[in-house]
Amino acid sequence: MEKFDVLVVGAGSGLNIVDYAASRGLKVALVEKGPMGGTCLNRGCIPSKILIHSADVAETIHNAPNFGIRAKGMSVDFKSIVSRVSRIVDADAREIEEGIREDKNITLFKKEGRFVGKRTMKVGSHVIGADKVFIMAGTRSLVPPIEGLNGSGFIASRQALRLKKQPKVLTIIGGGYIAAELAHFFGSLGTKINILQRGPLLIPREDKDVAEAFTEVFSRKYRVYLGYSADKVQKKGRQFLVTASHGKLKKTIKSDQLLLAVGRIPNSDILDVGRAGIKVDDRGYIETDDYLETSAKNVWAGGDIAGKWLFKHSANLEAQYMAHNAFNEPKMKVDYEPMPHAIFTSPQIAGVGAVEQDLKKGAYGVGKYKYIDTGMGTAMQDRIGFVKFLVERKTRRILGCHIIGTDASTLIHEVVVAMKAGSDIRLITGSVHVHPALSEVVQRAANNVKF
Repeated sequence: MEKFDVLVVGAGSGLNIVDYAASRGLKVALVEKGPMGGTCLNRGCIPSKILIHSADVAETIHNAPNFGIRAKGMSVDFKSIVSRVSRIVDADAREIEEGIREDKNITLFKKEGRFVGKRTMKVGSHVIGADKVFIMAGTRSLVPPIEGLNGSGFIASRQALRLKKQPKVLTIIGGGYIAAELAHFFGSLGTKINILQRGPLLIPREDKDVAEAFTEVFSRKYRVYLGYSADKVQKKGRQFLVTASHGKLKKTIKSDQLLLAVGRIPNSDILDVGRAGIKVDDRGYIETDDYLETSAKNVWAGGDIAGKWLFKHSANLEAQYMAHNAFNEPKMKVDYEPMPHAIFTSPQIAGVGAVEQDLKKGAYGVGKYKYIDTGMGTAMQDRIGFVKFLVERKTRRILGCHIIGTDASTLIHEVVVAMKAGSDIRLITGSVHVHPALSEVVQRAANNVKF
């Protein structure tokens, strides 16, 4: 058996731990069968956002007549869009790998590994062990037991980001953030979109007002089938036929491509973590304590495979805490609050803190303000956007903030900083905002809180 000081499984946010340990002269083993950079760089947030920017540009051109500008002759070179993204992402992954291989303190095992004992893995023909183990091996697409789905040639988000040919008609099973972002990408470039969502709203985990507004917008843009479950998938020639039901109602939906986006499952089963004495919950996520240590001594887990927050920025945060707690005293409990998120659709969505449907009635006040009622909102003609605050009645603490509209992913950060600084709503209402910057809509929503 080859012995190391540190074993890191996963080359996404796990690279932060690799760098931390290797820079201190420790002997590090890195296990990652895929390209360096993990899900975010190779098949998640980075390639999807580069693609989505092309969709945003296309949508801006489509909307140009609203501002007195006529754009003629626009066409979409889909292959060029996807090739550009692949070049950027693949170059970054190669550069990271080259740096890893040049570091004398790091040994890269570019194969799939499985635990065979406490802090011991079998990777290809190698058996490796370490004093300290860090697991940041992520998740994969969930494939539900839909008749005919397996073997039909459906794609998940990973394949969708590398399609060589633009679908004419795309059916998406699922209505969460991945489905929403990919619908925006393909739809803005001219693909006709069908969305099958089992529940009554798209992006149902968002604040109810945001989810309702977003569902209304998408239902105008695309064919959205709310309350429908996919029962059967057939492939006839190059065409997908999806049979879906809503109670006694049945529909057959046709398309030339089928995208599955119904959720993610952790890779703990592939790693066979039980052999290492690592406990998982009933969904397969690795259980950790407040310091991110697992049930196995000197084994830590973070990122998506630990299931706390399924964001790249939360995984980076966890990697910092894991490295500190493994090599330093005193240990520190992870402080996640406040944890923001964003969905890069059109309109954009961002949120932080509690959603209204989870709060006790009467204990909080609501402040809302529309983009269109501000100077910059009028200039942009954003008639959909609004900011919504949830504020505790007794303390005037910000409990949550939710934004739908232009640049929501940027605007939310003012609220994140205010919440980190104590959450007093007066931190926002009492701060001078540039007029007529778009950020005025945040301040006006804060000023508009009613109890």
